[in-house]
Amino acid sequence: MNDQDFLASRRTLLRSGAFLSLGFLASCGTPKVAPSGNGSDQTDATLGYVNDLRNQKGLKPLARDPAAARAALSQADRMAKAGKMAHMIGMGDSFLDRMKGQGVALPAAENIAMGQDNAEKAYAAWYRSPKHLENMLGPTYSGLGVAVMRNPTSGNQPYWAMVLSTA
Repeated sequence: MNDQDFLASRRTLLRSGAFLSLGFLASCGTPKVAPSGNGSDQTDATLGYVNDLRNQKGLKPLARDPAAARAALSQADRMAKAGKMAHMIGMGDSFLDRMKGQGVALPAAENIAMGQDNAEKAYAAWYRSPKHLENMLGPTYSGLGVAVMRNPTSGNQPYWAMVLSTA
């Protein structure tokens, strides 16, 4: 093989590698992980309670936000999988990154709860908590998503998440 053939082969190899690398990078992104437990979207079951409260305070009602509902299901799943009620789970966890990754319109807020049997009881727990109540009454929010998740690894305890968005 002469120098010219060697250089042509090398260029072809480098181009092929570049295209493979671009293809790999294009496939990367925020992974969509299927829920690991038994969960459900509870937005419709909770929306009436939150909107009654907001109406009493002269605030605009919230609407179902599919992105907020996905983010709530994801957070409830994370908590159920970890077996703990926490906004941040694991090293490098970021609320902002989680919301952006789920397509939630910002600013956003998150309420969490654990142990309630149904949406009414979860709402009541949030209502009794000053910070969670403040989130539900946030005048800039227009979207809502609520979910519950149970996981056998954490004793099937119900973990709840509510995401309020500006959608």
